[in-house]
Amino acid sequence: MLTMLQNLKASNISKIQVSEFILMGFPGIHSWQHWLSLPLALLYLLALSANILILIIIYQEPTLHQPMYYFLGILAVVDMGLATTIMPKILAILWFNAKAISLPECFLQMYVIHCFVGMESGMFLCMAIDRYVAICRPLRYPSIITESFVVKATVFMALRNTICTIPVPVLAAQRHYCSQNQIEHCLCSNLGVTSLSCDDRTINSIYQLLLPWTFMGSDLGLIILSYCLILHSVLKLNSAEAASKALSTCTSHLILILFFYTVVIVISITHSAAMSVPIIPVLLNVLHNVIPPALNPMVYALKNKELRQGLYRFLKYTSRATNA
Repeated sequence: MLTMLQNLKASNISKIQVSEFILMGFPGIHSWQHWLSLPLALLYLLALSANILILIIIYQEPTLHQPMYYFLGILAVVDMGLATTIMPKILAILWFNAKAISLPECFLQMYVIHCFVGMESGMFLCMAIDRYVAICRPLRYPSIITESFVVKATVFMALRNTICTIPVPVLAAQRHYCSQNQIEHCLCSNLGVTSLSCDDRTINSIYQLLLPWTFMGSDLGLIILSYCLILHSVLKLNSAEAASKALSTCTSHLILILFFYTVVIVISITHSAAMSVPIIPVLLNVLHNVIPPALNPMVYALKNKELRQGLYRFLKYTSRATNA
């Protein structure tokens, strides 16, 4: 009889659906994780201010009204969206201990993060195509890379990422979450959430594996191909000065691509492997969503002559207006 009651109690508990998740923050350092709020808040403010500044410069400088800078402006908007999707909640956890998040909010955050990360990858591909045509097909550049091309490429990437990532939150929402609702993370990652489900989550794991490697993997493959063709074209130039100038326009782009995809691959590996230090994949995941938005505009501003000149003129104009 006692065994029957215990089985009945266990059965009833297993049917209970949790109403919210608890984001515990950084695993292993809960007692002092609030100290991380200052550097994270500074990174977030830097990301917002730097990207807004980039957008203002591109808007105000007629010389920057070119497809290359339009793509950079779109990347700035994507970066701000990505950082804003996660940072307010992380700071609320660290500052106010606001760890609870409802299931719909969690699934929505999961979806938006996937959309923005995929969109960032797509923008890097568009920028690589832009540089390929500019260097390898310079005479056809004005007819190929037009404002219409920028709009079509952006709409295509937006549709690709918004539609293809829908199954991620939908599949996660179909899982049954009973008893356990504490997520050892600062954000609603797909694997972190579905690991709490009481039923089979194989399809979630398979789709989570296929999605980034299919779309971001294809983006990376096309980017590598573009730069191989660019390098081949540059090496055929007779003038060392012309070759150096051509490569200099790609340097900032390459730096950001290497950082972005290297961290994505490391995160995938650390999530797949059994980590003895669980804070590593969580910290990498958070930093990957906040460092690129802060890093992208600074790298472009430092490495791109036209953007640097636009920044100088903007600061000079702002200084004069302040002193007037």
